[in-house]
Amino acid sequence: MKRNILLLHCPDRPGIIADITNFLAAEGANTMYLEQHVDREQGQFFMRLEYEYDSDTLPLDNIKQRFTSHISAHQSAQWELYDAEQTPNVAVFVSKYDHCLYDILSRHASGELSVAIPLIVSNHDTLKPIADQFNIPFVCIKVTSQNKAEAEAKQIEHLRKHNIDLVVLARYMQILSPDFVSQFPNQIINIHHSFLPAFPGAKPYHSAYERGVKIIGATSHYVTSDLDEGPIIEQEVVRVSHIHNIPDFIRMGRDLEKLVLSRAIAHHIQHKVLVYANKTVVFS
Repeated sequence: MKRNILLLHCPDRPGIIADITNFLAAEGANTMYLEQHVDREQGQFFMRLEYEYDSDTLPLDNIKQRFTSHISAHQSAQWELYDAEQTPNVAVFVSKYDHCLYDILSRHASGELSVAIPLIVSNHDTLKPIADQFNIPFVCIKVTSQNKAEAEAKQIEHLRKHNIDLVVLARYMQILSPDFVSQFPNQIINIHHSFLPAFPGAKPYHSAYERGVKIIGATSHYVTSDLDEGPIIEQEVVRVSHIHNIPDFIRMGRDLEKLVLSRAIAHHIQHKVLVYANKTVVFS
């Protein structure tokens, strides 16, 4: 038996779930899990459904064709079907900070993140020893204001060569161009502290400490051409107080960044995220 995952959203109306589950049953598929949400303000219906089927009698391409004709046109739906057993290829982009990279590679090595990581891309060679430690190819492409377009072209060439499904910016300290982002819609995940826009700049934790904040946090989101304004996938916060100093803020913030980024990656690779109107529905 094989398992597929259906992600769908469409205008809300009665009978959508029945239409889809009855269609799958008629095709010989067995619905294993279903979660749905209705945005009443937007009048939109969202659903994530897992089903099992006999791959010999119901190939994925065949059911995609029949689903298009029988359901999608009728529901005015936007949808994707995924092979739940397919291992996605992930490229990790880094600069000089190593905490998120170590966390991703450790979770990958332990089997917690079911992905393939065929390469790590950086604009510095600082973290190459970490890539070597985990036996993952490391590509260093220097990026300057003068060669940015050329550098991104090389990066994209590597991504296409390895059939990358997801790009993870694990504290990659470069702004991707709109052209780069447009080639990987909802396939680039970023992580940063949650102090924006109040405390921008190179030392946000120092600024937050001086302001006396009581909460620090981290945000992971899809990258769009609007800097740090893409659809949010995951967030987390921790309380701080007068007893904490700047090194405490930095340590706690980095712990949150690791946790939030790993959760966002897991949500994405398990096909639990639907993007709509620059927001996300993240299924459980």
